[in-house]
Amino acid sequence: MSELIIAGESIKAGEIKKIELPMPPLYTDTRMSIPIYVQRGKKPGPCIFVSAAIHGDELNGIEIVSRLISNKSIKSLRGTLIAVPMVNVYGVLNQSRYLPDRRDLNRSFPGSKKGSLAGRIANIFLTEIVSKCDYGIDLHTGAIHRSNLPQIRANLDDPVTLELAKAFGLPVLLNSEIREGSLRQASSDFGTKVLLYEAGQALRYDEFSIQVGVKGIINVMRQIGMLNKRKTKGHSIEPFIARQSGWIRASESGFVNHVANLGDHVAKGEALAYINDPYGITLATINSPAEGIVIGKQNIPLAQEGEAMYHIAYFNSPDSVAEHVELLQDNLILDENNLDMD
Repeated sequence: MSELIIAGESIKAGEIKKIELPMPPLYTDTRMSIPIYVQRGKKPGPCIFVSAAIHGDELNGIEIVSRLISNKSIKSLRGTLIAVPMVNVYGVLNQSRYLPDRRDLNRSFPGSKKGSLAGRIANIFLTEIVSKCDYGIDLHTGAIHRSNLPQIRANLDDPVTLELAKAFGLPVLLNSEIREGSLRQASSDFGTKVLLYEAGQALRYDEFSIQVGVKGIINVMRQIGMLNKRKTKGHSIEPFIARQSGWIRASESGFVNHVANLGDHVAKGEALAYINDPYGITLATINSPAEGIVIGKQNIPLAQEGEAMYHIAYFNSPDSVAEHVELLQDNLILDENNLDMD
């Protein structure tokens, strides 16, 4: 296996190291660093990074990384796992999506050594981590006051990425265009295949999303030969690919009574929510513009006109997708030791 160096530290085959990747300090001269967990197997294999909290208020991924590195199945690792529980440590500290310079880190790649704070961090992360990996899984949640159904977003037109997405084991795969300045865009320039896992909401742990995330990452590691494959328990989940999705927005400002929930199969014209005035009089009914599955929704019962309320993914067979969302939960229950994959 070739030598791996991160932040000036060499990690040899069979070694596990926790590395602090230096970052610009705070105003108070408080030292800042990104925590990096590196585990190298004794046998050669691919190198994968798993990153969380690029947006500092998206905390689910931190717990997913914590459980992943303590899972006994990765003891038999081939190749290298680089796990990063917090990329935007400043945002986690401030419970904020953004960096202190008010920029979105996931719109600041590839960055540069002499750029903005966001650009410098993006450049460090790309240079020290992403450039050394064959694959990556980036962990996200919904924004503040919004929840996402567990889903994979990726360039599904790429055959290799599509197989990784299917291996993750979710019923919903969203063919997502690569946004300019995103980690996915910058990773593709290195030839690194990246999946984006979306699940849960900001500033909250969601147990179901965490369990699904850990299991999915291990499934991907099995798919690329880093771990031994095994027979799956429960019913197999056939993923459905959505090539189109859209947010339904509030037509009026007011108080919201939600009807539809995450994972619901909704018909064209079906009521998703009602918006009332302070006296309880209905001002508007929010209807689904087409048949699909609810993959994201607003949680707070307040809506400003034009605000995004429901994210609907459109499939050819949305009723089957809804059934497989239920299967996903059933399979977790069937797993004898829950997240213990061996």
